[in-house]
Amino acid sequence: MHGSLATNLGLLHSVRHGAAGRSEVALCVPYPYLAQARTVLGGSNVAWGAQDVSEHVQGAWTGEVSGAMLADFGCRFALVGHSERRSFFGDTDAVVAAKFAAALKAGVTPVLCVGESLAEREAGITGEIVTRQIDAVLDRAGIAAFAGAIVAYEPVWAIGTGRTASPQQAQDVHALIRARFARDSADISAGLRILYGGSVKANNAAELFGQPDIDGGLIGGASLVAADFLAICAAA
Repeated sequence: MHGSLATNLGLLHSVRHGAAGRSEVALCVPYPYLAQARTVLGGSNVAWGAQDVSEHVQGAWTGEVSGAMLADFGCRFALVGHSERRSFFGDTDAVVAAKFAAALKAGVTPVLCVGESLAEREAGITGEIVTRQIDAVLDRAGIAAFAGAIVAYEPVWAIGTGRTASPQQAQDVHALIRARFARDSADISAGLRILYGGSVKANNAAELFGQPDIDGGLIGGASLVAADFLAICAAA
């Protein structure tokens, strides 16, 4: 929950004009700033999206924002299942799966976030946790839904803490994720974009993105500084 109309303006313009190259770049902004993102980024090669989406299509759900509403603002992406939504707002695996399906139905690409806590990693159950989170969505939406979706691995213990999974630690989980999808479809697994999110910075992005199953990054704090974010884009 960062930003203001004034501070956003410089950041959006800097990214619009600086994010050249072959990498695909998108900014997922808080709901109140979607109109501003559309105004500044429209017509550029930088897409925009939202940080969450309601599982409900419409109705008496005060405070919720539907996939159709996001589509009205030209959103191409919506995060679902971010660790902070799971941890602080009680988004269960079932709710995340419903949000994933709602985004797809509205024509918005869901970015499914999965990851384990420090306690779960230390208990040696990272694979079990990540697989469970993925299976909940597969059970709801089916493997074909991932032909038009993105997965982001974000180890909870490495978000905003300054700690980062080593490139090999990140790669191991990314490989596990890709193997899980390969059990259902080799083609979808091969084409699936799996992003890494967890204190990605300009000085570690290239090594992380150089791993065979890491296709890009879900960038948090570093995206608030244009120069840092653009350096990560260049690494991609």
